[in-house]
Amino acid sequence: MKLLVLALEPSSNLHLKELLKYTHDIEMVGIFSKELGTPLYDVSDVAIMGFVDAFKKYRWFKRIALEMVELARDVDRVLLMDSSGFNLPLAQKIKEAYPNKEIIYYILPQTWATRSYRIKLLEEYCDTLFGILPFEIAQYSSKAHYVGHPLLDEIKLKKSSLTHNGIVSFMPGSRPSEIKRLFPIYRQLRQKLEGIKALLVIPPIFSPQQIDELYGECAGFEITHDAHQALYQSDFAFICSGSATLEAALIGTPFCLNYIAKPLDYFIGKYILGVKEIGLANIILRHHTNTTLHKELIQGDVTLANLVDAYHHTNREIFLTQALELRAYLAHGSSQFVGEYLSTPQ
Repeated sequence: MKLLVLALEPSSNLHLKELLKYTHDIEMVGIFSKELGTPLYDVSDVAIMGFVDAFKKYRWFKRIALEMVELARDVDRVLLMDSSGFNLPLAQKIKEAYPNKEIIYYILPQTWATRSYRIKLLEEYCDTLFGILPFEIAQYSSKAHYVGHPLLDEIKLKKSSLTHNGIVSFMPGSRPSEIKRLFPIYRQLRQKLEGIKALLVIPPIFSPQQIDELYGECAGFEITHDAHQALYQSDFAFICSGSATLEAALIGTPFCLNYIAKPLDYFIGKYILGVKEIGLANIILRHHTNTTLHKELIQGDVTLANLVDAYHHTNREIFLTQALELRAYLAHGSSQFVGEYLSTPQ
């Protein structure tokens, strides 16, 4: 079975790695992590951050899309994962070129948040839609199916009670721009929180030289590359927006989300697209029980005073109760189902 895979995000590749455990006789081509095979482009080659970066690379991505359409000619199936800005226009090009080629979209675009017109496009140009959030399926016709959430496969640690270890995790993101904006503030915050053991979670993809360039002085922090273990040990965490926030929620570690975007990206997200909450755990619970799980400090609200206040005044008992509700709502993982589906002949 030859599969064209388009997984342009680091998180998508973690999910891809997990589902590959349940596949057999699969040959992949396309864009994904070189750790998983031999892609035409590695995920690091196509990394972008926000609307501004996407605009700058528009022509380059357009050329790559044409290469992907050419690759699609000789594959049995197409697997698109997240990254709707690239993958949805590509789905249209592939379906128009090869009408009988099955296109599977796994990890659907967030049509429930913005740009709901994409629903019609997904149903028109894709054959099978695999959603990882229960509430999003109702927007679609019979093509969409809830298959579970991949993080429930990937997270092996879960708290049943709060910890009191004096450990706090600091996770300033995985992209250089995120780290450079947040870590200087975290460095000051570390000095304000006396008596704690501070864990700095650094993505394992960074070399020692990159760590020096991105983080600078790390005195007062113990560096770790194991995010799940760090969160499991910690009483609290400060986390840049991203999949790590949902990971912390599913593990059961109270946290505060912090994010400083480029001003234009923030303006577009808030005032044009109407984004109200950016933490996925908050978004899920808002749909499920009309509640939120954690505090979100965005842009100018990311101050030392606000961060210290979040640490001292988050109701951790309520957090844990709601985190367990969130896990129950998601129910089960998705990797086995998707992996076995991809391995089944059409």
